[in-house]
Amino acid sequence: MGNGTSIGRVRGHGSAHSGTHHWLVQRYTAIANLFLGLWLVFGLVTMPNYEYGTLMTWATGPFNAVLLALFVVSTFWHARLGLQVVVEDYVHDHANKFAAMAALNLAAFGGAGASLFFIARMVMLAAGQESAAAALQSAMGGR
Repeated sequence: MGNGTSIGRVRGHGSAHSGTHHWLVQRYTAIANLFLGLWLVFGLVTMPNYEYGTLMTWATGPFNAVLLALFVVSTFWHARLGLQVVVEDYVHDHANKFAAMAALNLAAFGGAGASLFFIARMVMLAAGQESAAAALQSAMGGR
């Protein structure tokens, strides 16, 4: 006997329109990564030197810290979306697919979370040093 009609063979395999959102978000994050990556390269190339203090001052500025955080989120989200497609296409066993997706989500969200934590920590340390320097200066009768 045959396998039935064409529609009968594909029924139950999911909706054909569910990938549109995924595809669009991946394109949007790619465009964001392009512009944010160019901003990062331009910002680093135009620095006078690459000493710790110079880099910290640049990275902890309000504008640069926000763009750096956006770059981190966009990059990890884009990587997660791309690797999700690879897992869905090439891992066929359901248990292995579940494990791979769980590991992928853990790595993506863990990496993005850790990166955002460290950016926030840099900004807070820089703000704390400025506050400490101002307090020290005022305690010493400085202007």
